[in-house]
Amino acid sequence: MIAVIEKANDDHIARFERHFMHSVEDVWSWLTENKKLTKWFSELSVEDLREGGMIKFDMQDGTFEEMAIIELKTNSILEYTWGEDSVRFELYQEPEGCRLVFIEKIKVITPHTPKDLAGWHVCLDVINALIDGKKIDSRQDEWKKWYEKYKAVIESL
Repeated sequence: MIAVIEKANDDHIARFERHFMHSVEDVWSWLTENKKLTKWFSELSVEDLREGGMIKFDMQDGTFEEMAIIELKTNSILEYTWGEDSVRFELYQEPEGCRLVFIEKIKVITPHTPKDLAGWHVCLDVINALIDGKKIDSRQDEWKKWYEKYKAVIESL
């Protein structure tokens, strides 16, 4: 399902939703345990899992970007800075598993924005596949497909 993108004051909010047939604790582990995190976003690592703690982004050139954890509630909320923006994962228990809501607060729409949105879309799909013991054959092909869709959405804003 494509993200809903709306203007909120001076920012834009991209909101993704995914449903998992797994417990909140199970999905939380894919967001916060480095062994699992690197399977769906190899450049990320949790360095200090606490409010005020840090997540690192490996820039693949020998440097790292440090992203501050803004809010953390175990098995419920993980929010951290993402450059000038922020990303937030919210988990909600449901009768048949849980719902993940992912929100990116975007300060400035740039030509890179649809690339990021397509990337997050594929990452969420990859988590869903991995937690079910499956895999996505070509993340790049999936990304290309979603990039075109997000590019059209961003152009229409």
